[in-house]
Amino acid sequence: MTTVSTSAAPATPMINRDRIVDWLGIAPFMIFAAMFLIIPTLYLVAGAFLTPEGDLTLKNIADLFTPSILSAYWISIKVSVASALGGALIGFFLAWAVVLGGLPNWVRSGLLTFSGVASNFAGVPLAFAFLATLGRTGLVTVLMRDWFGFNLYSTGFNLLSFLGLTLTYMYFQIPLMVLILTPALDGMKKEWKEAAQILGATNGQYWRMVAFPILWPSLMGTTLLLFANAFGAIATAYALTGSSLNIVPILLYAQIRGDVLHNPNLGYALALGMIVITGLSNLLYILLRMRAERWQK
Repeated sequence: MTTVSTSAAPATPMINRDRIVDWLGIAPFMIFAAMFLIIPTLYLVAGAFLTPEGDLTLKNIADLFTPSILSAYWISIKVSVASALGGALIGFFLAWAVVLGGLPNWVRSGLLTFSGVASNFAGVPLAFAFLATLGRTGLVTVLMRDWFGFNLYSTGFNLLSFLGLTLTYMYFQIPLMVLILTPALDGMKKEWKEAAQILGATNGQYWRMVAFPILWPSLMGTTLLLFANAFGAIATAYALTGSSLNIVPILLYAQIRGDVLHNPNLGYALALGMIVITGLSNLLYILLRMRAERWQK
């Protein structure tokens, strides 16, 4: 009886159909990101170092340090910092109240639902809402004047100013802080507070020595994200103040549209400066978020 030995045939590489389907699933997102984010950003960066005729130059970058442009950047930074700090402070206490404050669950669900809507409510509708509420003939302004005899604008308040724009920005900054910080507060383990109490720590010592050091990366990271969110906003500021408040997004819009000197390449340089500032803010946010997530694992 003879034995026939058969050798295994060499395995041929097979195309993983599931992997192809996965890549096809994210293809629309990648195409969208490339067309509306990556390619335009590269175009702006390249245009910042070119003249209108297409020659290389550093004049556009040097023009960023002129007094008028530096003033626009400074105003934008002040508005962004003020709205980010105000939104972070109020948003933190709101998130703390619904997560750790013992409020009913319906309050939490209602606040988070409102925050999801309000964090995306910006542009012309938001500007109109504040004009109709706190404008010179707004509802709240008229009620305070007729019912309480208090003229808000006699105190020097002006909605079309730095303070007014900051208050308007805080309308969507506070809800965004609530949405981002709520998961971080949910990640605070009860065992940490119980262990601190067993060791004799008071509630204040627990927050100062345990809770805040853990939450600090999340708080700082979210504040930086709020800063970047406000720094790039234009629709609300333009609809509310027009050109009365010279912030960078409005200056950039006017420069590219041709209202000033019709030098789009200087507008590209302005956009490059905004990309650098917001990019650094987002990078620091990502690093701080990665550090904060270590405690939530």
